[in-house]
Order: sequence, then C-alpha cells, then structure tokens
Amino acid sequence: MNLRTIRGPELSAVDLQTILRLRAEVFVVEQQSPYLDVDGRDLEPGTTHYLIEDGALLAYARTLTEPDGERRIGRVVTAKDARGSGLGEKVMAAAVTDLGDARSVLEAQTYAQGFYARFGYVAEGEEYIEDGIPHITMRRAAHTG
Repeated sequence: MNLRTIRGPELSAVDLQTILRLRAEVFVVEQQSPYLDVDGRDLEPGTTHYLIEDGALLAYARTLTEPDGERRIGRVVTAKDARGSGLGEKVMAAAVTDLGDARSVLEAQTYAQGFYARFGYVAEGEEYIEDGIPHITMRRAAHTG
C-alpha cells in the first residue's frame, strides 16, 4: 500500500478524477445522497489530500484551512472493497499527524462518531441532517504540549 500526500495546487487532473470518482461512488451512489461534492476547494493552497493506493484508490481524506485559519478534515472515505482493512484509520492518522497541535473540526456522519473519537475529536452541539444523512460537528482541541 502506498500513502501519498498531495498539496492542493499540485494535484494532477488524473489524481483529481480518481479522488472525485471514489467520493462519488461512496457518498453519492452508495449512500444515495445526491449533493455537490465538487466544492472548489480541492486545488486551494491550504488543502492537502491523503491517498492510500494499491493499483486503485482505496482510502482518502482531505484537510483544508478555513478563511479564519481553522483547520478542517473532510471527505474521509474508504472504498467498499477495502473496508475493515484499517486503511481508514491509516489515512485519518496521517491527516491528524500533519495537523499536529492545531485545533481542528470535522462534520461526522453520526454513525462514525466513535471512529473520529479515537483521534481526539469530541462531539459538539446537536445532531443535524446534511444531504439527507445525520451528522454531528466534532472538534479536536489544540494541544499545548
């Protein structure tokens, strides 16, 4: 398995197409949640993509820098055939490691709260529905040593 990290402006057209395909396969088709995944943030300078590949894209996550400087993790996804292999944890661990001590936020599908809690994320506020799927905001506090 190969883990690659790519900064937004360095993303090739082939990589972008591969990423968008996996995200659409899982979030739009499998979860039956039609939404506009192409949000214009994949190529931003403050975006980093984490890809785990073995001939195909098996797991993926992205981090963003919000306009206010806050860091955000999103689009964490594992291909259907690779679930249960630990690759989701591996890609998430890479993203969290890169974030270091920075405070960060994510919007978790509520069934995945336990997964994100293992990385120090704590639920905040009430559950809400986004694109027909229950979500909850989760934050990881800044670590000060």
